[in-house]
Amino acid sequence: MADNSQWQEISQKGLWSNNPALVQLLGLCPLLAVSGSVVNALGLGLATMLVLLCSNIAVSLIRKTVSDAVRLPAFVMIIASLTTCIELLMQAFTYELYTILGIFIPLIVTNCAILGRADAFASKNPVLPAAWDGLMMGLGFMLVLVTLGGIREILGSGTLFANMHLLFGEGARGWTLTLFANYPGFLVAILPPGAFIITGFLIAIKNVIDKHLQERAAAKKDKPVKGSKRVRTTGKIA
Repeated sequence: MADNSQWQEISQKGLWSNNPALVQLLGLCPLLAVSGSVVNALGLGLATMLVLLCSNIAVSLIRKTVSDAVRLPAFVMIIASLTTCIELLMQAFTYELYTILGIFIPLIVTNCAILGRADAFASKNPVLPAAWDGLMMGLGFMLVLVTLGGIREILGSGTLFANMHLLFGEGARGWTLTLFANYPGFLVAILPPGAFIITGFLIAIKNVIDKHLQERAAAKKDKPVKGSKRVRTTGKIA
């Protein structure tokens, strides 16, 4: 059973220090292609998180029974099966959003972050830590995706949470926030070049924060403990 420090380490890596989108730079194709709005980003992010969570659980369960010769093909089959299940669920309950996301739902199978976590972590750890790792990695990816989608939607359309009924039903039609009246729109923000630019800024902001945290930790480490006494040496021999 994992202790609290291991749970915290897994959470910290998935959400920040080893984030799939900002650090590992995995899954950039859907990250840049469909993050033009919050609803698109949230839909793909939830689908990816569910596949990552369930695949980690399944891989952990079979880790002692699958030989090295068929390990990776078995992982791919698990991920492909789970992706197909998510795809069918989206076709049944969120069909309009499914048609908007298009090919990027089936392409979850090829997301290196999912196969990478299955091979690097789930295949070497018990079910609960593997499930938590999948949840945190998926949540970290989804948060970056939604942040990127929110920024692009605001800059590109002047709105936020538009078309949320595609994911949450008719009751979510009134969730749209119009931030700028008569906003002409900023086309570059919606197009893929805008996604590259904004992603670069997000990575830069993360690097600045990491540098600040490292400097503060180093300063705290070097700071003398309050009440400690320094021994003076005169260089004289008695």
